[in-house]
Amino acid sequence: MPSLNLLIQSAVSGVLLGGLYGLIGLGLGLSWGFLGQINLSHFAFVFLSAYLSFELVTKLGIDPLICLLIFPPIFFVIGVSLHWLIRRFQITPFNSLLLTFGLTVIIEAFIQWIWTADFVKLQTSYGHKKAEIFGIYLPFAETMGFLIAVLVAVMVHIVMKYTDLGKAVRAIAQDPKMATAFGIPQKRISLGIAGVCTALAALAGVCVAMIYTLNPSQMYTWIGVVFAVVMLGGLGSSFGPLIAGIVIGVSEAVTMVFINPSWAPIVSFSLLIALLLFRPGKL
Repeated sequence: MPSLNLLIQSAVSGVLLGGLYGLIGLGLGLSWGFLGQINLSHFAFVFLSAYLSFELVTKLGIDPLICLLIFPPIFFVIGVSLHWLIRRFQITPFNSLLLTFGLTVIIEAFIQWIWTADFVKLQTSYGHKKAEIFGIYLPFAETMGFLIAVLVAVMVHIVMKYTDLGKAVRAIAQDPKMATAFGIPQKRISLGIAGVCTALAALAGVCVAMIYTLNPSQMYTWIGVVFAVVMLGGLGSSFGPLIAGIVIGVSEAVTMVFINPSWAPIVSFSLLIALLLFRPGKL
């Protein structure tokens, strides 16, 4: 049996990892819930942001946290442009799935062309720093990623629940034609949502770069678990993906302690299958 300290440390690590799951899933869930688009290129944008952060920090020697201010506005424009393209050519939801998957493949090829398929690691002055609380260690990068995820979820919740913009977004998601009839600028708001979702991918990418060793093909390994996070947390939810990510992250961490690390990916899919079987109306 593992020690109590090991169990607590694993649970804490799972919570921190779950925050990153939730941050990636938040942008995908908002796009899916409010725009009706399953944007597979969201994962590619996460890794493109991660590699750009690696390049910027390595070549210019700036602090990785500065990348949190640089890349979201740039990726916001990319997201708006992509959504404009989808609307301009009236691409159907199914074809948009194919389009974003093709874009994912293109971005992966671009990353391999620029940075090759070798593993790279972003080195920072605080990459190995940890805070100790009663024998439990909190790595700086993982903790920072978790705090960013919580802050973003709170901000999204406030905007969606307490502002006129949030009410307009919810109205568009429920009945776009009726919302337009009442004077809500559906096209502009939809473009803004698409931009915000891609900006969230950029934020998540910087966090991924600070925590993990990067490889272009790794973006596909995140698809399954993040989809499970989105489906468990609910489409268009602000706190749902974060809570679901924490549940999955803790479950994976505890599974690795009691059984075997290779069993960890099974957890997210098992939870998703259980939800499909016992609460199909939830989806």
